[in-house]
Amino acid sequence: MTGGPEPLSASAREALQRQLGDLRTERDAVAATLGGSDDEVGDEADQADELQRATELDRLDARIAEIDGRLREGAVAGPPRTDAVGVGSSVTVRFADGTESALHIGELPDSRDPALVTVDSPLGRSLLGHRAGDTVTYETPGGRTTAVVVSLG
Repeated sequence: MTGGPEPLSASAREALQRQLGDLRTERDAVAATLGGSDDEVGDEADQADELQRATELDRLDARIAEIDGRLREGAVAGPPRTDAVGVGSSVTVRFADGTESALHIGELPDSRDPALVTVDSPLGRSLLGHRAGDTVTYETPGGRTTAVVVSLG
């Protein structure tokens, strides 16, 4: 991460937009369960439940604002780098066992995208800033291993 606006790949933007839609739907459902200002909250258990829902609403609002901000930042950052691996990059990697995979580097995990590698994963961190031909070393549950950046783009 450069400290400036980070670009978003098209797939990362789509994943964030899907997550934003899911969060807004969840927020609406939680908000609908909260009592209005005229409602009297019953016993202590009802009050605790109301407080828990209000806390969940605050958490959802904060995450929605975070994703909105990230989408705006990605829009002003321009396209992902093509000279070195960065957030939003698409990269082909050859692993130590000889297999190759086309991956893209993103910020947030998305279970619907098996080719996504997050920047905070061991492989993602090791790839950042590298160019085609570079060898990176990273930790796996089985120990340290290497991968070669075959190509970007």
